[in-house]
Amino acid sequence: MAGGPIDFAPSATLAQLERRAAALASARAFFAARDVMEVDPPALINAPVTDVNLQSARVQLPGSDPAASYALHTSPEYTMKRLLAAGSGDIYFLGHVFRGAERGRLHNPEFTLIEWYRRGFTLAQLMQEVAQLIAQLCRREFKSEYLSYREAFEREAGFDPLTAQDQVLQVTASRLGLSGDTLGAATRDELLDLIMGVAVGPRLGRGTLTFVQDYPASQAALARLDPRDARVALRFEVYAEGIELANGFDELADATEQRARFLADQRERQRRGLPVGPLDERLLAALAAGLPPCAGVAVGFDRVLMLAEGAERIDAVLPFALERA
Repeated sequence: MAGGPIDFAPSATLAQLERRAAALASARAFFAARDVMEVDPPALINAPVTDVNLQSARVQLPGSDPAASYALHTSPEYTMKRLLAAGSGDIYFLGHVFRGAERGRLHNPEFTLIEWYRRGFTLAQLMQEVAQLIAQLCRREFKSEYLSYREAFEREAGFDPLTAQDQVLQVTASRLGLSGDTLGAATRDELLDLIMGVAVGPRLGRGTLTFVQDYPASQAALARLDPRDARVALRFEVYAEGIELANGFDELADATEQRARFLADQRERQRRGLPVGPLDERLLAALAAGLPPCAGVAVGFDRVLMLAEGAERIDAVLPFALERA
């Protein structure tokens, strides 16, 4: 055959895929032991995420209204919160999600996420449970380190991200490679995201699980603000060996505030020239009806497997990465 034989093999080795299957079973056993119900939300949704840092894969269904646009979920968060508001109790999801504009050493557009919600949990309780899950999936114990977002920046970048002047952020970002019009047009949050992604995050979690808490209020997404300090949100991320593994919130239950945030996201997406979809009115209706006090977290299953395997690339733990799908 012209061009030689086609390589049909999976991205990971068969031994790695066996360990992946065992880890999937272990994750389900973890939640079964805690009486957390597995749910199966739709991957195809009507309202894409508004978060400016996430890009939804758009879908046009043959035979449907040409004006209708659907999306593949970047996370099951919106539909899971509707289940919580309907009285589901504690729930988890283990399955595939999809994100555009993400392909690299740590990213594949289709990947496996573990997301769960615990009624009445504090962030401290949820962080402890995250550490327990990661330890079980990796089959070893980890030490845990807890830093505030401010402490992480002060230690790794040398400035306080809540009080530093914009010029300090711009100088730091320029040293990391941002320049010209891009630097001049970047918002404060864009600069902080760059510095976190390039200079701070890769230095965290060396030999430990590092939990970073109290993100700026402008990066709250769907988290409540801290009632003791409105400058920060009740949000955490988890890092191990310089890789972000998880993102958790004390969940916002105020429909009016959530609508305002969604609208602000849409304005920012327009400013950046990104697609803007409809708001998820069903989620907002669920929040208005009453979301129980809860905390939720999403853990990148494939990245945890990278940690367990000592893998350098996400492809090493995937059955079929994008180019082989």
